[in-house]
Amino acid sequence: MLTKRLRALALRAAVLAAALPGMAQETARPVHAFMELALSPDGRYVAAVEGDSSPAGGDPVVRELVIRSIDAATTVTVSLPCGRVKGCWPASPAWTPDSRRFSFALRDPQTHARSIYQVNADGNDLRLVLAFNGTIQALRYSARGQLAMLATESAASEPGATEAGGPALGDLDQSPPEQRLALLQQNQLHWLSPANLFVYEYDWTPDGRGLVGTAAPGDGDQNWWLAKLYAFDLEGAPQRLLYSPSSAQQQLAMPKVSRDGKRVAFIAGLMSDFGVTGGDIYTVPWIGGAATAVTPELTASVRAIHWSCRGHLQAAALAGAQTQLLDFGSGASAATGTLLWQGQEFIGPARAYSLSACPAGTVALVHQSFNQPSEIAVGTVGAWHDLTHANAGLATRLAVQSLSWRSGPYTVQGWLVLPEVASAQYRPPLITVVHGGPAAAFEPRYIAASPWHALLSHGYALFMPNPRGSFGEGEAFVGANVRDFGHGDLHDILAGVDAVTALGLTDPERIGIMGHSYGGFMTMWAVTQTDRFKAAVAGAGISNWQSYYGENGIDEWMIPFFGATVYDDPAVYAQSSPINFIRQVRTPTFSYVGAADIECPAPQTLEFSRALKTLGTPSATVIYPNEGHTIHDPQHLADLDERTVSWFDHYLK
Repeated sequence: MLTKRLRALALRAAVLAAALPGMAQETARPVHAFMELALSPDGRYVAAVEGDSSPAGGDPVVRELVIRSIDAATTVTVSLPCGRVKGCWPASPAWTPDSRRFSFALRDPQTHARSIYQVNADGNDLRLVLAFNGTIQALRYSARGQLAMLATESAASEPGATEAGGPALGDLDQSPPEQRLALLQQNQLHWLSPANLFVYEYDWTPDGRGLVGTAAPGDGDQNWWLAKLYAFDLEGAPQRLLYSPSSAQQQLAMPKVSRDGKRVAFIAGLMSDFGVTGGDIYTVPWIGGAATAVTPELTASVRAIHWSCRGHLQAAALAGAQTQLLDFGSGASAATGTLLWQGQEFIGPARAYSLSACPAGTVALVHQSFNQPSEIAVGTVGAWHDLTHANAGLATRLAVQSLSWRSGPYTVQGWLVLPEVASAQYRPPLITVVHGGPAAAFEPRYIAASPWHALLSHGYALFMPNPRGSFGEGEAFVGANVRDFGHGDLHDILAGVDAVTALGLTDPERIGIMGHSYGGFMTMWAVTQTDRFKAAVAGAGISNWQSYYGENGIDEWMIPFFGATVYDDPAVYAQSSPINFIRQVRTPTFSYVGAADIECPAPQTLEFSRALKTLGTPSATVIYPNEGHTIHDPQHLADLDERTVSWFDHYLK
């Protein structure tokens, strides 16, 4: 069945390539993705983990480690011991202080265990320095040349709640493996954090005599929402508490020690997923003391921070449709921030903006926009230039427009993307895409490498709103759907659909909706509340918040958003559960989920789809084997693309 569907998808792509010359460029060769960067301290080299994305837009299954000189004179691909095969993945390149060598973690494609290798700046003299029976990430050298990392011994799965979880077997009260802060000493790991503490992120002090990190005891996937900020000592002293969140609606991310070692900056705010960062900036003294709110009035969401060569606290923030780079001076007091640069581009990965070489002030980052694929750029802030041209010729000519509209007390922003076939004579059907989170946002990422590019290729327009609960407008806006899931944010989305329809660029009678994760919930919720959408695709959705509370592996995330456990306040969970309004659904709905999803377990999708079948509403369901919250397998992604397009074609065309 899958082979037949893949053949159908290939035939459809070929027909489309002939019909849409601009989009045909996307199918000529894959989009090259840059997943991690490391700028050498002397500013002369950039090491990158990169590879070609799958045709359906997934992460590269074959990844390389490439070293480039900043002057573009040399490019070297490191020859990996396991070769160019699926699952042989280098990660976390980290340069030695003298810039002569760098270390990286390497995943074994068979056992999935990690080893650490070191190689010269010219790609020669590759050496194994540690073999380990678990996972390793976040390698980082101190100024004194000590190599630290986050390691999980005998890890049962890949790190992160979005990865496929193992089956719930055996003694479920047994302590899970913890990700610990470790130091490499004489080809062995020396543990710096205790065995009962899971460390999420960390940073060295400038003198190399200590570290700071965010950590919480117990299950690492579940307890990130409870993490606190600690100082760790190299000599074995107990960790020292630097900051404890002031409320349940404050999660911590990206701790950074100032260049003089006196202050620690971090991002704090309402965040629904580890790794999807947004909030305000705070600093605390390294010696201990009260925290300072650096950005209390910021009407934007800080996504990443670093300390510049001059010792200034700088940040990358999302402000509506704009990505901004801001300077907050010493970080010792509240500040409005000086704008260094802004544009409708996405800058990432998250750590990229923190990559700077001193004293020259050179930065390295990856940037992209809706129409321009990602490339590595180097230079000074706001005056960088492309170092790579791996995706030259893949730029698209899609019409992209940022929209703003009023909804209740809020001004809401979103994006409208039109296919090339749109014209005054042809108004395409519109698919409303709801992002996950809810604390997240649609940002200007290259659309042809997204999960929705197949819809654009088949003549659909996309509407991507950032309703209340999203990043980009400040913390009050992020918290505006607390204890109100589905109600206010659906109002914002429907008001946005009205704003799009008023433009007269899309067909007002042919509107669909889709989303994944929180977007999957919002899709399930929307079809129980309105008949505005004529077809729906719900990925990894949540149909019943009450049963979901006891089924998922990360229920701590729900306390900040619902204000209580389901056992203490079941009514607030019931009022937002699609299953309680299931008899109102008339919209044909296709739903899918990964079989090993611990964030939004498969029973939630089954509960929803079985109810629709019982009530006679057109529906279809797919559960993808060996997949977690994020679908990775290229064949599964291609199958999902084909099913999604076919579903909307059937009900909207």
